[in-house]
Amino acid sequence: MGSRTAGIWWGTTIEAPDPSGLAKFYAELLGRHIGHEEPGTAIVAASPQGPFFVFQQADGYRAPVWPPAEGEQRPMVHFDFQVGDLDSAVAEAVALGATVAEFQPRGKVRTLFDPAGHPFCLCLDEG
Repeated sequence: MGSRTAGIWWGTTIEAPDPSGLAKFYAELLGRHIGHEEPGTAIVAASPQGPFFVFQQADGYRAPVWPPAEGEQRPMVHFDFQVGDLDSAVAEAVALGATVAEFQPRGKVRTLFDPAGHPFCLCLDEG
């Protein structure tokens, strides 16, 4: 693929029943802005250099199940965000519309669900 720009990861596209609403959730969670919006698609600028998060309309959307269960919609990808204060970060995410998952596999990581049901993790920065 000689026409491809080497080493550039532009972003990740996530399906959602309400792409605009989910973009607003992540923009607020990450302190970023919505860089572009049109019917069925919204883009959150994750940082000035990228990567971007693109939220795309998905008709017939089924939220993934966490932890994964046989015969259910599996999480195909999830985000991990490093935070300095785990309890405060969880409280902030919940105030924005996230819910805390019942199953928590690790002590210094909290798994939550965004408003569309995608799991994401807040990971304590110990360094």
